[in-house]
Amino acid sequence: MEYITRLLEQKIRRALHRNRSILLFGARQTGKTTLISRFHADLVITLVRPDIRQRYEKSPQLLAGEVEALAPTAANTRPLVVVDEVQKVPTLLDVVQDLIDRGRANFVLTGSSARKLRRGAVVNLLPGRVATFRLDPFSLREVPAQDVHERLLYGSLPGMLAVPDRADRETDLESYVTTYLEEEVRAEALVRNVGDFARFLELAASESGNIVNLRKLSQEIGVSHTTIGAYYQILEDCLIAERIEPVTHSKTRKKLTKSEKYLFFDLGVRRLAAREGTKLPRDTFGRLFEQFVGLELVRCAHAAHRTLAIRFWRDPDGPEVDWVIDDEGAYAPVEVKWTDHPRSGDIRHLEVFLDEYPSARAGYIVCHVPRKTKLSRRVVALPWQAIDELIPAS
Repeated sequence: MEYITRLLEQKIRRALHRNRSILLFGARQTGKTTLISRFHADLVITLVRPDIRQRYEKSPQLLAGEVEALAPTAANTRPLVVVDEVQKVPTLLDVVQDLIDRGRANFVLTGSSARKLRRGAVVNLLPGRVATFRLDPFSLREVPAQDVHERLLYGSLPGMLAVPDRADRETDLESYVTTYLEEEVRAEALVRNVGDFARFLELAASESGNIVNLRKLSQEIGVSHTTIGAYYQILEDCLIAERIEPVTHSKTRKKLTKSEKYLFFDLGVRRLAAREGTKLPRDTFGRLFEQFVGLELVRCAHAAHRTLAIRFWRDPDGPEVDWVIDDEGAYAPVEVKWTDHPRSGDIRHLEVFLDEYPSARAGYIVCHVPRKTKLSRRVVALPWQAIDELIPAS
């Protein structure tokens, strides 16, 4: 599979050109290593390798000596140093901060878990010194799809899209779940009962896209609801699940849902973690299609690198909207329908939302229509292939 340009590449190049260092987060196998190989580095340190990791664990200051020994590559140009999976040795960040502050080098730091970087007294996320980016699986903007069923079943991790045979993809996804999620995530969790966490992982995957009910899950698994909350935090910190907050303020509605949703970062991984097969009923495809659209919106928001949030809106006694694009309080509501013939009843909740929030000027239904279609004065139906039009690239 030939190299596919990532949406973040030009943004990272621009930041490096301005002598900014980079912190690039992304789950395993989203393509971080391939992306950073596009930038000529004077020093590459891969902390995945135990021998290399142990070397810097014993003496983080070794990095300072190695960087000081690098010669400037050109006039006014700092050496570029790549540290892959920096969360493996978080104390290196203090050394990196000193080197950045003294102008000795620019850094590209990658991580597949924010857990060790966000907790504890030694944490240092280099505030004000790095530009932080998030690399997701391929979006439709990067790799267009002809058949949405393929994305719903197998996701869009780069390594999976490169495998043409479905049976081989299934094997690779199973390997991802067992070797990464069930081993590395458990290791991050430091859970006392790995069986409880494995059961949680399966249920969390099945419940992806639904409003979280911690007490229900705690009853099914037999652990406290606070433990379930901690398990979800592990998935979020390891970049496996994306937390989606609701819109909670309203002038007229007093019971808007305040609980969050979680989306698994890739639908192929979600399906294997949930122990589901490939022959799914129609209503399941409709539910997955809703998650697919939500994930595409999240990926476009990450790539835009602006102050954007993807939310949802639900009144337990009335209407709900699947997704809401929140651009600093300016809303764009998005409904998702598994249909190629959207009807007037499908836009009812969008119209209610538009009446409720004056900042929302238009609503959208993402579905299987062949081309953009106006359904009312304020509501447009979009083909799923055009989701990215809702969040223009910056």
